[in-house]
Amino acid sequence: MEQKITPSWTKGLIISLLLIVYGLFLYFTGQQQNKTLGMLQLVILVAGMIVACIGYSKQMNGNLTFGNLFAHGFKATATVIVIMSLYTILATKLLFPDMIDQAMNQARVEMEKKGTLSDEQITQGIALGRKFFVPFAIGGIILSFGIIGAIGSLIGAGVAKKNPNYNPLEQ
Repeated sequence: MEQKITPSWTKGLIISLLLIVYGLFLYFTGQQQNKTLGMLQLVILVAGMIVACIGYSKQMNGNLTFGNLFAHGFKATATVIVIMSLYTILATKLLFPDMIDQAMNQARVEMEKKGTLSDEQITQGIALGRKFFVPFAIGGIILSFGIIGAIGSLIGAGVAKKNPNYNPLEQ
């Protein structure tokens, strides 16, 4: 009996759901501005990519190259980026519109702490940040999750069992 291979998009969907649940946990506990806890999302992403690559290698009995494993992990990363971008739009526009207000209030507090900007400059900066919040958030997701997901895929491809006798022409 042939073993069923889990597609990379399924693994990306599972990792995305974990990230969304963790993000909701942070939101409902009022910790979404906590940078240390926010970094745990990136740890979840790296761990997910490593597990995805190792699982793929096991499903294929190690008959893969480093490139095959990395590609599988990065496809899962691409799925995570798409799902998290869509979730960000949905969350900020429909589910939790106060999320933007909370982020802007935090930004105002940080700017006032520094004391280098006038009240007018802070108000202009907050208005601009509010206007472009979603595009900046999506850009941040694409950039940070893309880089961190690639690193996780590289690590996963490096530690997963590989068979050097793999011949792609045999398939």
